[in-house]
Amino acid sequence: MKEQDDIILETFSRWAKSQNPVQSRVSVFEHIRDIPYALIPELIDPITGPQEMLVRNEGSCSPKHFLLGTMLTMLNIPVQYATYPFLWHDLKLHYPDQLRTLVQNMPVEYHVACKAYIDNKWVLVDATWDRALKSGGFVVNEDWDGESDTFNAVNPLNEILHKNVRKRMDYVQSKTAYMSDECKEVQYEFYREFSRWLAALR
Repeated sequence: MKEQDDIILETFSRWAKSQNPVQSRVSVFEHIRDIPYALIPELIDPITGPQEMLVRNEGSCSPKHFLLGTMLTMLNIPVQYATYPFLWHDLKLHYPDQLRTLVQNMPVEYHVACKAYIDNKWVLVDATWDRALKSGGFVVNEDWDGESDTFNAVNPLNEILHKNVRKRMDYVQSKTAYMSDECKEVQYEFYREFSRWLAALR
């Protein structure tokens, strides 16, 4: 655990070093945003996922925002976690033919991002898509000013706020615990093809 904590502390020190508060939070955000997005289910754990993501230099919205929440907290910014149920086929992405077929059968999924309390208001901070994905139609948050809402990475069906990562995990587990084997198979095939497509975009 100490070694894992050291990875986050050392990384935070480099990303936020010798900058004013706004520059520090923007720097942390941009570094996390630019970690290549990848659907890796084993990185969803809020304790081990962020550290492993830093080692692998790839990860999805869960480890990205668990790390972002940790680092914003280190900058003395209160954080909540927001879950956004969404459908992959609602995203206006330039899916290749194989994915365009698969996406129609994908179940509701549960995107996570951070809500940060900045200048007396809760601000959406979404670091999901890295800049290399722009050509695929992904909405990349390129110019965050450190104070305003970013764009949401998905088209949310609604918003559920959680005070901490454990409440976020409990919520998602309650929603996915009874997923059918058929849905799991569709999800697995989609993840595989989606990962191939992202590799091609890069």
